[in-house]
Amino acid sequence: MSNSNFLLSDIITIKGIGTKTRKYLQKKKIEKVKDLLFDLPYSFIDRSKITNLNELEIGKILTIKVEVLKYNFPRMRNLPNTVICGGDNKKIKIVFFNSFEGYIRKVLPLNRSVIISGKINFYKNNYQITNPTYIKPLNQVEEIAKIFPKYSLTEGLLEKNYRKLIDNVIKKIDDDFEWHDKKFLQNNSFSSLKSTLNKLHNPKSNLDIFSNDFRRLAYDEILSNLLTLYSARKVIKVKKKRKKIFKNKLSNIVKKNFNFELTSGQNKILVEIEKDLKSDTRMFRLLQGDVGSGKTILALISAAKVLEDNFQVAFMAPTEILAKQHYQLAINLFKKTNINVGLLTSKIAGIEKNKIINNVSNGNIKLLFGTHSLFQKKIMFSNLGFIIIDEQHKFGVKQRIKLAKKGGSNCDVLTMSATPIPRTMMLSFFGDMDISILNEKPKYRKEIVTLIKPESKLEEIVPLIKKQIKLNYQVFWVCPLIEQSKKLNFSSAKNKFEDINKLFPDNVGLIHGNMSIDQRNKVLNLFINKKIKILVSTTIIEVGINFPDANIIIIEDSNKFGLSQLHQLRGRVGRGNSISYCILMYKKNLSVNAKKRLKILRETNNGFIIAEEDLKIRGHGDLLGFQQSGVKNFKFADPIHHKDLFLSAENKINTFNSNSLKKYEKLIKLFDKADIINEIK
Repeated sequence: MSNSNFLLSDIITIKGIGTKTRKYLQKKKIEKVKDLLFDLPYSFIDRSKITNLNELEIGKILTIKVEVLKYNFPRMRNLPNTVICGGDNKKIKIVFFNSFEGYIRKVLPLNRSVIISGKINFYKNNYQITNPTYIKPLNQVEEIAKIFPKYSLTEGLLEKNYRKLIDNVIKKIDDDFEWHDKKFLQNNSFSSLKSTLNKLHNPKSNLDIFSNDFRRLAYDEILSNLLTLYSARKVIKVKKKRKKIFKNKLSNIVKKNFNFELTSGQNKILVEIEKDLKSDTRMFRLLQGDVGSGKTILALISAAKVLEDNFQVAFMAPTEILAKQHYQLAINLFKKTNINVGLLTSKIAGIEKNKIINNVSNGNIKLLFGTHSLFQKKIMFSNLGFIIIDEQHKFGVKQRIKLAKKGGSNCDVLTMSATPIPRTMMLSFFGDMDISILNEKPKYRKEIVTLIKPESKLEEIVPLIKKQIKLNYQVFWVCPLIEQSKKLNFSSAKNKFEDINKLFPDNVGLIHGNMSIDQRNKVLNLFINKKIKILVSTTIIEVGINFPDANIIIIEDSNKFGLSQLHQLRGRVGRGNSISYCILMYKKNLSVNAKKRLKILRETNNGFIIAEEDLKIRGHGDLLGFQQSGVKNFKFADPIHHKDLFLSAENKINTFNSNSLKKYEKLIKLFDKADIINEIK
């Protein structure tokens, strides 16, 4: 069996693994042989030094050399067997529970010197080791006197057996099993794959993500990820489309109706989008902009360009409320034009729904808004030329490919995200797309003042709230929990709603994730129509919705949120024509780290700076605040500490040709990318 086939085979093929052990390993998500190799030790035990009996330390795992002096095998049940050993004019008792006399006599023969390793205890004025981990004769000292890796194991798996399994797998890998050439390995101070794995599983110290061996695995993981995105990009770009033709008459009308001057950054991105639309390859672009940077208007101006060439446009939003807001904005922008704008949501049913579906299929509706239901099989477009996806973070590479297919060969795709992502992560998640970054806000956006307040000083902000409500402004009040928890001392939305309703009777609404969509929309509509002035909620209000009259957001237990999430929440205000306030509340006794994080938020409104800082503080695992569908979380690579590896992998990808994928076929399979690439193809 080849190395590739062996490493990709089921763990049951390894000698010593039966169905029972296999079940234990599967609990650790170890299904294939290679999964064992990628399960690196989290620590180590140093048994390398032989300790004298007059230097023993209680509670430590030590290795000792002793002479076997005396046995004690009690004939009463439940009493342990003991062996007295000595050395350096000292004695130590070796205690065995649940052991057989024959076994003890075999491993500890009388008057012989042996090597024993285990945890030192002290009981009734005697040093002792209970059930020692290792006992070996002197001529096998090297098998014990070394550094042993420690693994995170589930019940039923023994450390000794687990290490043996890994050692046996590594021994079976050929020395020349490799995908990098020797020169590349030398230039980067990398070892061969076999040597790398051997050193990582037999460490001389704790796991070090900066070591050359760890960096080698991190680089391979990054490269396999970028290869997947490279494959997707090739598929998208290889098929030709009809170039879109327009004279910008319609888009100029939209700009005029918008009533605001575009920033230089917005104009630059419009040029990039227009270039894509006019090219003979399909646009697959991510427009990334901070909250409130004006992405939606760019999308609608771009839509106008496509509509001018008699194509249809589909605009997908993550929620019905947001879809409706975009629809209302489009109605205003496309007034006095011949563009028929439609809205399709779950609320629309029966005759009205069928009418909309028919008008989309016959081409009468040119611009259609809705949620992901826009792409149901029964909804057929007559000539779809442009798909816009707003706030669809959860779309991974496979989903993006499927969406592109839905649009047909002449359809361009623009996705938008308000989650600022550092460049290294952008490469890893969106390397199949062209990226436009909008990092300046329109001039009409007003300042957001960020304040940090202890919960005990809540009464200080009540006058500010009352004043703003009198001026006809509105307030968001965000809590981390829906209901009070016995385990977590966090504010709950339900309790806060009751408290605030006493201060502002019949002027407060409540929304949270346990409510039905209809219930939530009902409350949100009351808030949009200013029937209520304060909206208490969980982080469910984080995405997208525009409330221009909301100019205060209060976030309870703010130190419990990530910086990027706090920044997203802050973006719910500052959309109107008045100064807005973000008040970050905390209970008491903030840690140094928590103070540092909140201070960053107070000092900057730049989401890209905040995202970088968030990544440094929290790590990359939860930067986006959700599981990135279609993109596997990194096991080894870290976008901050391995930034140079990301850039190095990107440079390598840029030199690739059609034969490059074949060279890295083993790598692609080992990192579980083969199925994704095959599906893309």
